[in-house]
Amino acid sequence: MFADKNACGCMTSDSDQLLFMSTVAESDMAMDCQSQVRLKQTEEGLQLILPSVETMSDASWADLWQQFKHRCHGSDRFWQVPGTVHLMAGDQLLDGLKLQAIADVLNDVGLRISRVYTSRRQTAVAAATAGYCVEQQSATYSLHQTPELSQELTEPLYLQMTVRSGVEIRHPGTIVILGDLNPGGTVIAAGDIFIWGRLRGVAHAGADGNRSCRIMALKMEPTQLRIADAVARAPETPPIEFYPEVAYVTPQGIRIARAADFAKTQLLLNS
Repeated sequence: MFADKNACGCMTSDSDQLLFMSTVAESDMAMDCQSQVRLKQTEEGLQLILPSVETMSDASWADLWQQFKHRCHGSDRFWQVPGTVHLMAGDQLLDGLKLQAIADVLNDVGLRISRVYTSRRQTAVAAATAGYCVEQQSATYSLHQTPELSQELTEPLYLQMTVRSGVEIRHPGTIVILGDLNPGGTVIAAGDIFIWGRLRGVAHAGADGNRSCRIMALKMEPTQLRIADAVARAPETPPIEFYPEVAYVTPQGIRIARAADFAKTQLLLNS
């Protein structure tokens, strides 16, 4: 067996070179895997994972689309049908048309999108508008940040829609909905929740433990209200008249006050 000199003048054997080539190949495969569309079975269910924009290099959406169709139609179908899939969109920007196109291909192979995970606010809005459960993950969050700091760094999520039964919206900041929250619908925010309509579903503000968060609605008829670890249910007797109200945490638990009265109280406390 002959030995070669490397760039440093050291002697390397054929086995060392083979080991180096194998290591490089495995590294390239790992990088290539991260740049590909993947279907993955986990304990939580089937996931459709889109590569991050950074790993795509010069690849276009057309390239990504061809990969996606190949994964669905050209590979072994290891999933059960009919079934559901979590769309892990990451930092990919998806509008309503792209989401519908993805849903159509998945439907052809017996799969239905049950939830969309994204770090892009525009994608979260498009997915929620399409009627999907959405969890927006903060791209700026780190383990060294407090929940309050993470909330401050996250832009509010604005939705102009009705959150219908079976739909769940999650966001690491404040959520503002110009519409109703129907019974069976759920809104979960690390920050405040503002419903510019009727709140009749489940609203959970301060989901990361921030008890200073609030929930406001033009008509407050909730199935359940939660702020951090405090929980309140709607009274058995519905109110006779409605007006904008604010739910907030006190030492005695969650209280609901008229928005006008709450604003006056806050002005007095801060004066």
